[in-house]
Amino acid sequence: MATYREQAIVLRTWKLGETDRILSLLTAGRGKVRAVAKGVRRPGSRFGGRLEPYSTVDLQLYEGRSLDGVNQAELVSAHDAVRNDFTRSACASVMVEVVDAVAQEGQRDARLYLLLQSALDALEAGPPRPETFLDAFLLRVAASEGFPVRAATCVACGRAGPHPYLSVVRGGSLCSDDAPAGTKAVPLEVTELLALLASDRWTALADVSAQDEAVRELAGRYVRAFVEHHLDRRLRGYELVPR
Repeated sequence: MATYREQAIVLRTWKLGETDRILSLLTAGRGKVRAVAKGVRRPGSRFGGRLEPYSTVDLQLYEGRSLDGVNQAELVSAHDAVRNDFTRSACASVMVEVVDAVAQEGQRDARLYLLLQSALDALEAGPPRPETFLDAFLLRVAASEGFPVRAATCVACGRAGPHPYLSVVRGGSLCSDDAPAGTKAVPLEVTELLALLASDRWTALADVSAQDEAVRELAGRYVRAFVEHHLDRRLRGYELVPR
């Protein structure tokens, strides 16, 4: 059987039989991989504790017919602080949920891998508002799938914003001339926050905790609706994220 090495992030796990576990992995070189870790649930297993969700691991695997198999597992980053904190764990759960949905088996996606890795590292650092990093992550995943949100300009005419109207279907903000009649306006701080969330500046998100709670909540509602609509996926874990 052909063997190969990969660095991977554990997305999800399922029990298999009495002692085994099936893993859904996002690998750096092969995209999503489904593998079985045999005997991993036995007491005293060599690497059972290393193959937990959100962990980054260096693996040796062998190719199988339907599932690959794990021979070796070396822990790179456990992300224990994420698993042991309810809010951060809830946010990470939604992150891996959407990645598991969009990642393709056998198709390398370095951008998606690095995006998830940096998001989990950001949660591990203990930000004051973990849900802000979740919203930013979701918008960046949507952008990587071809659905960028446009909050800094009007999606219809391109006029520089911020603008007081938002459209999920159109994919961003609308100026007063292009918003359909009866569209409800939102505070300009909401569209400004969405523009920040959609940017590539993780470090700037630390300042979002100073934003008004109502502004953060409205932005979060838009993010969820936008991602669910354009990725055609219901984010089941999003409802468990404390706000």
